[in-house]
Amino acid sequence: MNEQPNIPVALTEPPSGYTDWLVELKNRIQAAQQRAALTVNRELVLLYWQIGRDILKRQAKQGWGAKVIERLAHDLRTAFPDMKGFSRANLLYMRAFAEAWPDAEIVQQLVGRLPWGHNLVLLTKLKAPEIRRSYAESAIEHGWSRNVLNIHIETRLLEREGQAVTNFTANLPAADSDLARNTLKDPYIFDFLGVAMEADEREIESAIVRHITRFLLELGAGFAYVGRQVHIEVGGDDFFIDLLFYHLKLHCYVVVELKAGAFKPEHTGQLSFYLTAVDVQMKGEQDNPTIGLLLCKTQNRVVAEYALRDSNKPIGVAEYQLVAALPKELQTSLPSIEQIERELGDDFEKTIPILTGKKETNSNNTQGASSK
Repeated sequence: MNEQPNIPVALTEPPSGYTDWLVELKNRIQAAQQRAALTVNRELVLLYWQIGRDILKRQAKQGWGAKVIERLAHDLRTAFPDMKGFSRANLLYMRAFAEAWPDAEIVQQLVGRLPWGHNLVLLTKLKAPEIRRSYAESAIEHGWSRNVLNIHIETRLLEREGQAVTNFTANLPAADSDLARNTLKDPYIFDFLGVAMEADEREIESAIVRHITRFLLELGAGFAYVGRQVHIEVGGDDFFIDLLFYHLKLHCYVVVELKAGAFKPEHTGQLSFYLTAVDVQMKGEQDNPTIGLLLCKTQNRVVAEYALRDSNKPIGVAEYQLVAALPKELQTSLPSIEQIERELGDDFEKTIPILTGKKETNSNNTQGASSK
């Protein structure tokens, strides 16, 4: 590189190949930073588990009461004044954490990959070990933030997946039918729409578009929003699809029709017509057959099964709820997560980076929005 005196180094012309090398170095540094952050997080969660395990063992073998935790919190904070996380409240969580996950291998290979804040949500919101483990696995797989994890637990996402009435086995290739069936759920929870119980289809559609980000979150991973009241023309007549999506994993369009009342068998005929129109007019060579989802306020599952039995179009039928009927939260004597965070301070989340390194954002742009 030729020397150019009196010119700032940032303005000098780099040698050939330098720019590509700099990009490569930046990527390597960022990857190393992420690996280091994940390693720090795993070690911190493992440390918390080991402390909780020791508390459990010593209380059981030596008969130590609850007062020992308060004494331990005082002594640890005295010994490590610059290290957060040794409050009495957080030590109680460590004890509960070790009790909930007695297997060290699970801690190292599964929940150790999640930040401590995520583990607090799993610990306080879920009682059954298998369900807790399923949500932990999904949080890692999809990179859920703590807020998203909390929403999915409160709306019982995993318990609802794959529960819609469908005819996918008969109308989709075997490789796609299981994925498509697990993509749909029953019921769908639309309590975030802010509409009355007697709202009609148009009111619900309008609310969905206003809250498209939350709606995509409720639909699940892979859905991309295409449009509302999508116009199609068949034989000179005009028709309008309530909501149209594209599923990135299934590689197909998904037509969603809303019904403000109970499911009726004739609803499937209208939806089948829309699926045919989309397949003929919009589907590309690389796309799989279009799938239909009929959302009704109520449904008789037996009637829905009969209505779908002889249909040659892949259709799912599910209920929606405008007001969530959620189970009571697990009652616990442990302090709240908010209390823990106040005691740990604002720097706590900075020391336990979110798995994906992404921050949640709110967007008013609905066209092309997709769920992550």
